[in-house]
Amino acid sequence: MPRTEALIFRPALEVSFEEFGILIPIADDRTSRVLASLREAGVDTSRLVQVVEEPLITREDLLRVHEPSYVEDLFSSGLERRLLEAYELVDERGGYVRYAPERASRPLSELLTRVLLGATCTYLACLRALRAGHAFSCAGGYHHAHAGFGHGFCVINDVVIALRRLMAEGRIRRAWVVDVDVHKGDGTAALTKDDPSIATLSIHMAAGWPLSLPSTLPDGRPHPSHIPSTVEIPVARGEEARYHELLGEGLTRLEEHLPHPDLAVVVWGADPYEKDELPSAAELSLSLEALFERDLLLWEFMRAREVPAAFLMAGGYGPHAWEPFARFLRWVFQGEGNVNC
Repeated sequence: MPRTEALIFRPALEVSFEEFGILIPIADDRTSRVLASLREAGVDTSRLVQVVEEPLITREDLLRVHEPSYVEDLFSSGLERRLLEAYELVDERGGYVRYAPERASRPLSELLTRVLLGATCTYLACLRALRAGHAFSCAGGYHHAHAGFGHGFCVINDVVIALRRLMAEGRIRRAWVVDVDVHKGDGTAALTKDDPSIATLSIHMAAGWPLSLPSTLPDGRPHPSHIPSTVEIPVARGEEARYHELLGEGLTRLEEHLPHPDLAVVVWGADPYEKDELPSAAELSLSLEALFERDLLLWEFMRAREVPAAFLMAGGYGPHAWEPFARFLRWVFQGEGNVNC
């Protein structure tokens, strides 16, 4: 595998959700604190970070993954309704939840640009990983978005969008998605269940959202959030001591199912962190060192098999969400990970 310099991609549009009137505890300084931590450790981030200013992900890319009617809504007057749905800002009676539009300083519609920039970072990180062996994105990991709707703060599924575009371009034929976010990667599992070219692993809370969702949609169809990943690893409350053992076994099963992939995308959630502040993440609680051990396990597994890997900073909520990402990236870019920097 040829190796050049691994890069960190970040979208130019990084604003607080509160600017849209959305009261979700995602810290808007997560990326800046990660990069500041790298600089404090002596890493020259001026050479490592590429700012993405224009979306490269197009409507055509979305249509490889999402239903045409859903894509049409995103690019028309239906956008606001779809955003309210994806960010779970309205209840069954139409009342606002975690949403105060009177406090917004930006139009809600601007969120689509933010999402497309994040998806672009995912695609570019995948491209760089194919060249460098590894790359990182400060956005993306929108693993809850389904074919015809978004939820779980995810409007589109950037992971599958990026992989399908890379396949259409002839750059890859087979891929893994390794999802270590605290929540089950339900959208990714549903979108790829009949696709033999993509194998998915999700290690997540055994209880809670989205597994707590009803088994059927309002129209009576089965709810796709219950479709299993290729390798499904539910971790029950109190099983944290077995987390790394379960993950290692799962990675072996993933490789047996689809050996020799051209690329792996890691949905690199920090929300299993014991200091995470999202209530729906409370069923799984890992220390900072346990998360670092998790990331080392992923890194060494991919490197031993020469599988290029794109890491996406996915879930992570509250003022400490940056810490697990920074801990691992300091190790990578200070040389321990043998990445040129």
